[in-house]
Amino acid sequence: MIETERLLLREWVLDDVDDLYDYAKNPNVGPHGGWKPHESKDESLDIIQNLFLDKYHCWAMVLKETGKVIGSIGYEVDKKRPDVNCRELGYAMGEDYWGRGLMTEAAKAVIRYAFDEMSLDLVSVYRSPNNHRSGRVIEKCGFVYEGILRKAYKIYDGSIRDVACYSMTKEEFENHVC
Repeated sequence: MIETERLLLREWVLDDVDDLYDYAKNPNVGPHGGWKPHESKDESLDIIQNLFLDKYHCWAMVLKETGKVIGSIGYEVDKKRPDVNCRELGYAMGEDYWGRGLMTEAAKAVIRYAFDEMSLDLVSVYRSPNNHRSGRVIEKCGFVYEGILRKAYKIYDGSIRDVACYSMTKEEFENHVC
């Protein structure tokens, strides 16, 4: 578990399904990350069981004030950098919580964990060029902009999307005030 001023980042449990569905069904949340809005609680449960608990290193973002899961944040292997001790940061958060600095708070804590506990050499993050809120989180965390990777990956609706690429080395992290 990782604790910040306003958040607890903890492992997912099956009982989180209602909170996950609550934010993941919103059509303004998933498409920014390339995934379709959840259509049912069963779909959200499947994501918890087969992705969050099994495949990815992913934490539930719990707002301390309410005890509610408001988002997710975690790492997966960066397939674009297979020969580097690197992980790709990914995150999503319910729209009701946007604009409060919560994702930046969570991301900074998880980046610190990546370098201090996982001993990574590099953390990467990718975003849709149109997702300006995510861009602000990335900038506030101190990532270095690398450019646009064109036609980078297929999203849920079959379309091919460009991504804005960013990274941070351990040395850059140590020199950036997090």
